[in-house]
Amino acid sequence: MQQRRLASSGRPTGTDGSDFNYRMVVDSRYQKVADGKSRLYALILTQAVFQLIGVLYTFHFTSKGEGPDVIAISSIAIGSISLILGDLGRRRSRVTLLKVYMVASSIGVLLSIACVAKGNVTLEVFQTPTRWETHKFELLEAARTAIGFLVQIFTVSTITSLISNMSPPKRTS
Repeated sequence: MQQRRLASSGRPTGTDGSDFNYRMVVDSRYQKVADGKSRLYALILTQAVFQLIGVLYTFHFTSKGEGPDVIAISSIAIGSISLILGDLGRRRSRVTLLKVYMVASSIGVLLSIACVAKGNVTLEVFQTPTRWETHKFELLEAARTAIGFLVQIFTVSTITSLISNMSPPKRTS
């Protein structure tokens, strides 16, 4: 009967509440790392979808007989490898892999922008709107590249924040 009354009071037996000074407190940066990893996962998935659209676009025009575009194929290769490295770095909390992913994916996005700029079709279509129907795939590629650039900006800021929270805090002497 005595034990039931103690258990129903809400406090475990053996503690009087004065041990709060000895309990561990989890640093807030661990929560920030977990949030950053989940945000980075969503960004990597978004980049993978845009990468797949770019692959389909490139192979569509290669199969039409226009010949392979070296810049587009390089962008796809670098982007695909960087996505694999980014996911490994995110899963295993490896700062070096995240840095390589950040640089490589940025190079891949810049190559995509160069490929769209080299095509010069987007400017012609905007000047003569009647040609939109004939160049709809080029417009889709330009939109994919523009949105991919915005996603890359968010990715770089997320990785920068994640890396700063993953590294141990600096000790002051």
